[in-house]
Amino acid sequence: MCLILLARGSRPDYPLVLAANRDEYFSRPSRPAHYWEDAPAVLGGRDLQAGGSWLGVDANGRLAAVTNYREPPQPQPGLDSRGRLVADYLKQAREPRAYLQEVVRWRARYAAFNLLVGSGKALYFYSSRAAREQQLDSGFYGISNGDLDCPWHKVIRGKQALREYLETARVPDSEVLFDLLADRTPAGDGQLPDTGVGLETERKLSPIFINLDGYGTRSSTVVIMASDGRVFFAERNYDENGAVRGTGRFEFNADTG
Repeated sequence: MCLILLARGSRPDYPLVLAANRDEYFSRPSRPAHYWEDAPAVLGGRDLQAGGSWLGVDANGRLAAVTNYREPPQPQPGLDSRGRLVADYLKQAREPRAYLQEVVRWRARYAAFNLLVGSGKALYFYSSRAAREQQLDSGFYGISNGDLDCPWHKVIRGKQALREYLETARVPDSEVLFDLLADRTPAGDGQLPDTGVGLETERKLSPIFINLDGYGTRSSTVVIMASDGRVFFAERNYDENGAVRGTGRFEFNADTG
């Protein structure tokens, strides 16, 4: 997943609103959001190649999401899939900080990543490249393939759009958030980061929604957590041409115990 936009504690009625895009090669097999057979309390998409996930929630309202860290390709044989970080958190009854302490110990098993774990009540971010963990205070955040709130075009543009929408919307609407995630406006060359992948690649990866030959935004996900415990989860999937393949919608009351 290459972009996560979230509002944490910006509204008392909706303590967590998340909108995210997963960018991946279309050749990598995956399954759209569903309740997992090996963990029926977990809802999310599944990577069928390595068994992990890019984003999911569980019946208790716990959430996890991961993005990779963009940098020049490096030979790193034998590493575990970063999607396991999401799956392991959601399948275990672990407090987020305790889980992150475990992740820190074993971070060398994975290529560089950003990890988000927690719930509507408390949310934590960890960057393996920056070797930093932090609890997210109330506010608006963007996670792409650099550090938290890196000043990339897609992060700045997405955060601004999310803030403006939530400041005026009576009830957050997933369709509006899907439209936000479908923005294909590229960055100007003066707005591009230099992550070591070359100017042309930086240009192609700069929009919120990516559509390249064989690679691009395969799914968009919206998670809305209400103060009364209701959780709304929607996922929209796309084909290689950037056309909508289908949308799954789920709603449940979180069992917060």
